[in-house]
Amino acid sequence: MKINPMDMLKNAKKLQEQMGDFQKKMEGVVVTGSSGGGMAEVDMNGRMDVVAIRITPEIVNPQEIDMLQDLILFAFSDALEKVRGAVSAQMGQLVSGIGGDVAGQWAGGGAP
Repeated sequence: MKINPMDMLKNAKKLQEQMGDFQKKMEGVVVTGSSGGGMAEVDMNGRMDVVAIRITPEIVNPQEIDMLQDLILFAFSDALEKVRGAVSAQMGQLVSGIGGDVAGQWAGGGAP
């Protein structure tokens, strides 16, 4: 299979534009991770920035700081897992939009 360098440049430019669009789109994605049945919640955007933390006032007890810390940690982990899933799903759409020929060439799909 022959690889046309001009086609590769066009595809690279298209991929660069799609990646820019992807990054902008992911900035708008916000997921909420929670723990303790919603007693602690963490909002995270598609860039994996924590944008908000909410804690139910009833769980704030100075003698149970360890439990509160655990709840926040688990809520953060839950949000991180969700945002990774969202990024992965969006990346899958981006890759499928590139086209089989280019993807196959980059994955070792044949020599010229």
